Amino acid sequence: MILGDLLGTPVHDADGGRLGRVADVRFVLDGTPHQLMAEPRLLGLVIGPHSTASFMGYERNGLAHPWLVARVLRWRHRGSFLVLWEDVAVVGASSVRLRPGFTRYSTALQDAVKG
Repeated sequence: MILGDLLGTPVHDADGGRLGRVADVRFVLDGTPHQLMAEPRLLGLVIGPHSTASFMGYERNGLAHPWLVARVLRWRHRGSFLVLWEDVAVVGASSVRLRPGFTRYSTALQDAVKG
């Protein structure tokens, strides 16, 4: 699957309840570097209940300038959360379904789960 195909895809919980859409994905770099970089691994999906527009870096803690842009983007992305890839049950052609009991994590990069 191509990342661009996944962005904007509706996300549902295990019971079929709508949670939002895929707004972004998170990767981590694992292990010993191979040549110039360590291997990237998909950590999870960022689910946006109100918007799938870019966070433009404002999910980082402490980034607040210009203040008007920061405020508008934080409002647009209110309620967004990170779900770990292990909590994704099915990625279908038209939707993503999460496992029962999935956990919502903060989208803030400094608060992100260590995979």
